[in-house]
Amino acid sequence: MTNRVAGKIKLQSVDQLLGVPEISGTQEIEIVRIHAFPNHPFKVLDDERMDMLVDSIRENGILNPVIVRPDQNGDYEMVSGHRRLHAAGIAGLQKIPAIVKEMSDDEAIINMVDANIQREEILPSERAFSFKMKLDAIRRQGARADLTLGTEFPKLDENSKRTRNQIGMEAGISGRQVTKYIRLTELISTILDLVDSKKITLTMGVDISYLDEQIQKWVYEYYRDNGFLKPVQVEALRNQQDLSKASQYSVISIMNDALPKKNTAAKVSFSEKKLDKYFPSNYSAKDRETVIIQLLEQWSEAQREIQ
Repeated sequence: MTNRVAGKIKLQSVDQLLGVPEISGTQEIEIVRIHAFPNHPFKVLDDERMDMLVDSIRENGILNPVIVRPDQNGDYEMVSGHRRLHAAGIAGLQKIPAIVKEMSDDEAIINMVDANIQREEILPSERAFSFKMKLDAIRRQGARADLTLGTEFPKLDENSKRTRNQIGMEAGISGRQVTKYIRLTELISTILDLVDSKKITLTMGVDISYLDEQIQKWVYEYYRDNGFLKPVQVEALRNQQDLSKASQYSVISIMNDALPKKNTAAKVSFSEKKLDKYFPSNYSAKDRETVIIQLLEQWSEAQREIQ
């Protein structure tokens, strides 16, 4: 993001992007004095991308300082930079460049979400819990919003619409999508993992989130045992008037009954090579079909006589 000043383009600083007062310079802080943000929703994985980050830090150092805030014990809480901190530790660094900011709990939550949500690869679960954390922080700051509504989206008041749309705009998505992601926080962890791994769609995850926890567990066991889960099966469960007293057997029956019925009619085919053995070479396909039908009629008549 840029600002134009007197005909020149001025790049926004990290401070401006985070929406906090700008303070020049950084501090070198010992890694052991920095602890993770509580309930941090963004996963720090030892994957190929982490290996690349570690190699970059070993070669070039930390190019972008992390953002931290002081805690009550004289140490620091990470706001933005968990992956860089983890990679720095793997690379053997003892200290890391950091910008220290005084922030309230809710300010820290909002800044933490905003600083991380723009990453290229964000899992649905990460979006879900980060949006929920930001929503709760905004609520505590006095903004009214109800983003835990269903996909039907009943009429919202203007404050709710503005808050939902604002969160979405800042993340580059629609307010409606924000609502869907927040619904995923109602999923049990095993089904949320299926959404993250793209084994079921985001929409299916949202629909499943309306089912009771026990029903969700049975739905996951069905997927685990059968290796698939179809949207029509989830829709069938949601269309049931009352599943509160349903047994696992009845849930499975509902899901199985929702599947398209297989065609059980027998299908018989003959290769041309097989038929060549019984027909002259000058017989067309129509000629062969006529003869076969006549023979079948004779066979059928003989069967009736036997009975």
